Amino acid sequence: MRYALVITGPVYGTQNATSAWMFAKALLKADHIIDSIFFYQEAVSNANMLTSPANDEHNLVEEWIKLSIKENINLNICVSAALRRGVIDQEHAREGIYNFHPQFNFSGLGALATSLLTCDRVIQF
Repeated sequence: MRYALVITGPVYGTQNATSAWMFAKALLKADHIIDSIFFYQEAVSNANMLTSPANDEHNLVEEWIKLSIKENINLNICVSAALRRGVIDQEHAREGIYNFHPQFNFSGLGALATSLLTCDRVIQF
């Protein structure tokens, strides 16, 4: 089956993003396909490359990046939600300061709508 994941929880502070990452890994292990992962609302913090967990904590941003590269999965971030919450790419940077990890993609809700139409299942965390 083809899946799209929608994540609304922040990188840390709730279980949403971690549960989504664990679910994604389980889907792939079961030979399902993940077409895209869409980060919305507070979940845009998953694209913040300045996130720096303690050495004994799980680095979820790094895990999303590894998953994306290994499995060729698009990590889509709602551009409006990101900019509103201070997750800024080079294009929108002021004085050259940005924190948006380049493995993620800014996209609009159109990317989410496409996933809703083309995937067998859409799961929200």
